[in-house]
Amino acid sequence: MRLLVYNIRYGTGGRHFMFPWSGYLRRTNGNLRAITDFIRSVDPDVMGLIEVDEGSFRSGRRNQAEHIAHELGHYHAYASKYPETSMARLIPIMSKQGNAFLSRDTITGERFHYFTEGAKRLVIELELEGVTIFLVHLALTFRIRHHQLSELHRLVKTARQPVVVAGDFNALWGDREMGLFLAATGLTSANVGCVPSFPSWTPNRQLDFILHSPGIRSQRFWMPAVTYSDHLPLVWDFALDA
Repeated sequence: MRLLVYNIRYGTGGRHFMFPWSGYLRRTNGNLRAITDFIRSVDPDVMGLIEVDEGSFRSGRRNQAEHIAHELGHYHAYASKYPETSMARLIPIMSKQGNAFLSRDTITGERFHYFTEGAKRLVIELELEGVTIFLVHLALTFRIRHHQLSELHRLVKTARQPVVVAGDFNALWGDREMGLFLAATGLTSANVGCVPSFPSWTPNRQLDFILHSPGIRSQRFWMPAVTYSDHLPLVWDFALDA
């Protein structure tokens, strides 16, 4: 099975130097086509997309997950990054920001969890035959991020089958910051070389991870050198023990 995990930055592209965060206001149509063509070339069975635009002015009012899924003939499950009680749901652009799973096969076992702390709190749980995948985008603040990891640990421990935990962990200290979580869960990183994923044009930080249970055999892991976002995509081939 092939898993693609990609923070697509709402399809707004890679580096922008006008002023901080300016890139998040760019329109996305041309870059979204490039991202879709790239995903098609990788041909994943399942993909976790982070920073997806549900339909703001940036994306021409289109849900990007739905659009990519339609172009590829896949199914999708999308949710807002912010819980219903969040003020972010009232802000025009932020209310359209979320994460998504796309799958070659029909999605029937998805669940949406929300952490108790942080601005972006969404955890998407996708239950497939033989494996459960959690998709996350953790907080930038160290203290909140570690509260979220504690809650994520509890979710992982309730899974009834082998687990993959993937996404943008915003782990500013890379694999060193993840040590306690890995020890507590028994998970292993697919990125055994600790290769950095951010920023995409000159990677020097390992912010993005794919972690997996011992019962899952890692076959190949790599990061294609594309700059359609400020993060590199993570691609992982794996197999389940019989």
